[in-house]
Amino acid sequence: MRSLLQITITSQPSFIFPQSSSSSNAKNPILTTFSKNRRRQRTRRRRNGTVAVTAALRGADRNNNTENKSNNNNVIQIEQKQQNDSNLKPLSIDTLQSEALGQLSSSSSSTTELTGKKFAGFIAVPSHAQANSRSFIAEYCRNINHALQAAYSFGGILLAASLVKFKNVLDTPSRTYVEGENTVGNEYDAWTKEEILEYYWGEHIHLGYYNDEDLAKGAGTLLGHKVKDFIEAKEDFVDEMFKFSKAEKSKVTSVLDVGCGIGGSSRRLASKCIGNEAQVTGITLSQEQAKRANELAKSQNIPNAKFEVMDALNMSFADNSFDLVWACESGEHMPDKKKYVEEMIRVLKPGGTLVLATWCQRETPPALTKVEKSQLQFLYDEWAHPYFISIQEYGRLVEACNPGATVTLDDWTKQTIVSWRHSIWAGVYDPLPVFTRPKIWYKTLRDIICLERMQRAFKRKLMIYGMMRVVKK
Repeated sequence: MRSLLQITITSQPSFIFPQSSSSSNAKNPILTTFSKNRRRQRTRRRRNGTVAVTAALRGADRNNNTENKSNNNNVIQIEQKQQNDSNLKPLSIDTLQSEALGQLSSSSSSTTELTGKKFAGFIAVPSHAQANSRSFIAEYCRNINHALQAAYSFGGILLAASLVKFKNVLDTPSRTYVEGENTVGNEYDAWTKEEILEYYWGEHIHLGYYNDEDLAKGAGTLLGHKVKDFIEAKEDFVDEMFKFSKAEKSKVTSVLDVGCGIGGSSRRLASKCIGNEAQVTGITLSQEQAKRANELAKSQNIPNAKFEVMDALNMSFADNSFDLVWACESGEHMPDKKKYVEEMIRVLKPGGTLVLATWCQRETPPALTKVEKSQLQFLYDEWAHPYFISIQEYGRLVEACNPGATVTLDDWTKQTIVSWRHSIWAGVYDPLPVFTRPKIWYKTLRDIICLERMQRAFKRKLMIYGMMRVVKK
């Protein structure tokens, strides 16, 4: 084998492994190269081993750190749990009783704090958690402020009772007509002295007139109260009522205003509708009204208008004295409607004209219901009205006392109904005269309520605004 190896080796080309000729002890180049390769491989293996060990050591370190952190977190959680457990309060006796009654969930070991919005000791708006909690009722009851709840409950009951009492007072009429005691005259004396009625209603103590154009623009409403002035509407009513009478100005020399108030209609007739050729006389049961009417006639330089106190049911004028008898919203106060009509016809000249405007209740049949009777009774008794009748009944009374007379009836509810609330809005937009006089607050409030009730009665057609024109035979 050795000889073969030597032969094989020595048979290699000399340019591959040149031999040194300087020394016979020189190493074999093939062995030298092989030896170097083995050393490189060992070095490479050692290095790879070192890297692997290092990586393994680093991985181990990371695992140790993660495990330590996990252990630390577990320790912290255990400590926190122990701390929370140490902070738990013992259940109260109420809680134990509730649990015994089955009102609390077995899973609820502690009292849930109520976080809903509270008002007057109550929970007005429960939280989402409360709404979903089976123990909400028990918790709600336990967290009520019973003292505050009792105080507010008592206050609410007291307030409700006071409001009911006050409403009952307002629903009870306070100015009932009493026969023989001049109830109407006394009431108008008080209104005249207070001056509130004259301030808001002007010289005309009657409703206003609103034509279709006024109504289309919202006249008399809260937002349209300035479309037409409240007092201007009353002046227009006098003009329209005179047109309705169809009296000829040239033939009218004497006028009687029955129930004249403070004389607004009388002075307008004497100065504008007819003129100073006619003598106008107004009568009223109120001493204060007659006095105020004469003062205004003098200050306005209207000498052909005069006023006196007289009972319309027992007038001192001779028969056939006047060309025109004017009765604007006075029949409501008359305790004897038949006598009222008879007296006006008596003092009217033959061929003369009686013109009447008055609040009327609806014609019957159908009979008035119990509710309608109650509503009418309040309107009677709050403003000293003995009773109302229908406009048809006024016509029948005229025909009974003057057979053959020409009678014309009409309904002006549409043209007048907005006056009721218009008078209220006039006060709403100008309340100072009332606010500066506390003594009349209560009476003004009652008048406002009655005005509103009147408006509703007319709207329901329980009441109508009746007009009548009569030419005496």
